[in-house]
Amino acid sequence: MSHPVLSEGRVALVTGAASGIGLAAAKRFASLGMKVCLTDVDKAALQSARDEVASESGDVIAVQTDVSDPASIEDLKGKVLGDFGDVNLLMNNAVTRIGGGVWGNADEWRKAMDVNFWGVEYAVRAFVTHMIKQGAPGMIVHSGSKQGITNPPGNSIYNVTKSALKTYTEALEHELRNTEGCKLTAHLLMPGMTTTGVREHREGAWWPDQVIDFMIPALERGEFYIICPDGEVTAEMDANRVAWVAGDIVSGRPALSRWHPDYKKAFEDFTP
Repeated sequence: MSHPVLSEGRVALVTGAASGIGLAAAKRFASLGMKVCLTDVDKAALQSARDEVASESGDVIAVQTDVSDPASIEDLKGKVLGDFGDVNLLMNNAVTRIGGGVWGNADEWRKAMDVNFWGVEYAVRAFVTHMIKQGAPGMIVHSGSKQGITNPPGNSIYNVTKSALKTYTEALEHELRNTEGCKLTAHLLMPGMTTTGVREHREGAWWPDQVIDFMIPALERGEFYIICPDGEVTAEMDANRVAWVAGDIVSGRPALSRWHPDYKKAFEDFTP
């Protein structure tokens, strides 16, 4: 399969591109002949990533950007449009994995929301109106998380940011498909367990390249929810877990009943 966006000469902008899934995506886009703009807050890592991606394609630029700062996003917009003229694929992938539960540090809550949610909103606001006016096919891909649906206890800060991103991306896709003349689509990438950055590789985890291998055909098929399995969790298991979450609401079970001792056996029977 092929898609007019994922083709030679088109422009991809990837945030959080200095490592992990962002870097793997940038390299794949470059290998397709796309022009690529990499952004990250880490200047040294960004330059190293730029050199790596440039080995796949000569049309690569790197712009240090703090996605949590609207002014930095506007500077990025000027640079990428000045160099490439257009943006055909916007991949909002930048993330902070600040952990913590409900009583986590308030400053960490704000930082996580600033990067994981507001950083996406700022980029959409800066680029998507321009992308619509281009009149060409385009994609907006947001790196979400299954934790934004299943909400496992213990990491509430991260979960909330990804839950907000899911809701926002759903609303964005609805808006795009109801905008006259708009040829853009939005997509929500939800990786499974993935080894990224400096994390030690865990058995069963996918590597970033595997996530991108899964993502590209899904984008070509036009899928919105791109829920990645991994070496431990199958697509069927993911589907059952999501269905169980919805069942908490419609069946009147307690919140997060998957982790409630009274429902342990019921959940195990539901997800063999």
